[in-house]
Amino acid sequence: MIIITIDGPAGAGKSTIAKALARRLGISYLDTGAMYRALTFKALRHQINLEDEAALVDLAHQTTIDLQQDQEARLKVLLDGEDVSEEIRSLEVTNNTFYIARAPGVREIMVAWQREIGEHHAIVAEGRDVGTVVFPKATCKFYLDADFEERSRRRIQELKDKGKMVDETQLKEELQTRDHKDFTRQVGPLKKAEDAVVIDSTGLSIEDVAGKMMEYIQARKS
Repeated sequence: MIIITIDGPAGAGKSTIAKALARRLGISYLDTGAMYRALTFKALRHQINLEDEAALVDLAHQTTIDLQQDQEARLKVLLDGEDVSEEIRSLEVTNNTFYIARAPGVREIMVAWQREIGEHHAIVAEGRDVGTVVFPKATCKFYLDADFEERSRRRIQELKDKGKMVDETQLKEELQTRDHKDFTRQVGPLKKAEDAVVIDSTGLSIEDVAGKMMEYIQARKS
């Protein structure tokens, strides 16, 4: 089964590139971050103490998260059957997903779900640890990065495109905080897999990056 992994920091363009690559390859797209966001959203909705790992693990065992996509690889996130695709992108969810992601018991459940998907579907998976932890034997691994200003600009534009008000200074501070948490957490930290191909997307278009990845994938096949 073909498994392509894309890891990297927030704002590097992982989701956009993963969707584009999945379309080119004609395979499924797996947004692992959406799964953590969905559980975070449920925990917030039920006012679960995010510092209580046992409560979060119990919640995860009582939760069903389904990722569906159309022919254009647009993702729909179903939480216990409810479409929460928009709700999980809120600032509140973004700023609290760290608690879910750092809980070992929850990550164990999530990784099991993700590996099960990979066993039954050819996928392009993106996240923070898909190439290092979830799919260490993936067909091809990429680490997608971009400089901080570029990543900030993309996040700001993404929110503005959705009609949301943006405090640019605050957003940059939150992105720096998120980077620190992603790189330093004890469980599944963000890091480059030793056998990953590094691509700096600063100044590159979606098609440029997807093209570079396709060239590498095709070279591996030949």
